[in-house]
Amino acid sequence: MSQLASRVAIDSEPDHASAPPKPTATFIILGVVFSLIFVAPLLLAVFRSLQESTQVISVPSAHSIDNLSLNNYVQIFVQLPFLQFLANSLIVSVGGALGTALLATLAGYGLARFTFRGRGIIFGILLVALMVPFQALLTPIYLEFNAVGLTDNQLGLILFYITFNLPFGVFVMRNTFAAVPKEIEEAAYVDGDSALGAMWHVMRPMALPGIATTLLFTFLACWTEFLGAFTFLTSEDKQTLPVGLLNLVQGSYGQINFGYLIAGSVVSMVPCLLLYLALQRYYVQGLAAGSLKG
Repeated sequence: MSQLASRVAIDSEPDHASAPPKPTATFIILGVVFSLIFVAPLLLAVFRSLQESTQVISVPSAHSIDNLSLNNYVQIFVQLPFLQFLANSLIVSVGGALGTALLATLAGYGLARFTFRGRGIIFGILLVALMVPFQALLTPIYLEFNAVGLTDNQLGLILFYITFNLPFGVFVMRNTFAAVPKEIEEAAYVDGDSALGAMWHVMRPMALPGIATTLLFTFLACWTEFLGAFTFLTSEDKQTLPVGLLNLVQGSYGQINFGYLIAGSVVSMVPCLLLYLALQRYYVQGLAAGSLKG
C-alpha cells in the first residue's frame, strides 16, 4: 500500500520539466533593444510630420520640438484628393490580397494533396517565377493589357498584382497543406465530405496561419508598389497612394515639401499596422490550435 501511495503521489505531481521556460532578463533586454531599433524610425517619422518643412530638413536641435502642429496632416487632405488616393489603394490592395489568397489556397491544396503527372514540374516553375522581377516583364504585360482594355483600369492593376504575388502565395499554401497529417483529411472523407468540403471544413482552419501570411504579405506588396501603379494608371482619380504622393512635389524646380510627404507616409502606414494587428495572432498559434478553432 505504501508503494502504491508513493507511486500515486509521484504521478500526481506537476510535470515541471515539460513546462515552457520563462523568459530571462537577457531575452527581455534583447527584445526591448531590438524593438526600439524597429520602432524608433517610426516614432521619428511621426515626430517629423508634426514639424514644418524647413524644420524637417534642418539638423535636429533642442528647438526642433517647438511649434509642433497637425498642419501637415490638414494640408495633405486640403491640397490633395488624399481620401481618393487612400480609397484607390485599398481597392487594389484588398482585391489583390483576396484574389491571391483564394487562388493560392486552391492551387496549394491541389499541389499538396493530389497526385498527377507534372506536379513537380508545375511547382518548380512556380519557384522559378519567384526569381523573375516583374520589372523585366512590365513592357510586354503593358502591351497585352492595353490590347484588351485593362490599362488605366483598377481591375487590370489588381490582375497584375495577383499575377506576380501568386507564386509566393502558392509556395506558402502548398507547404502549409503539406504539413497537415493526411489522416485528418481521410477522416473527413469517411464522414462523406468531398475534396472541396474537406478543404473548407477541415483543412482551412488548420491552414489559417498560411492564409493570413499570404494575405498580409500580398497586401503590403500591393500597398507599397509604385512602378506598376504608375505605369498602368494614368487618370488622377484612379491613382494609388504611392503615385499620388508625387503630387507633393511643388514649384518649377521640383521643390518638395517634406512635411507633407512625411505626413502622407505616416497616414499610409496606418492600414498596414491595423492589418498586422488583426492577423498577428495567427503567427503564434500552431496548426493544431487552428484546427480546434475551426
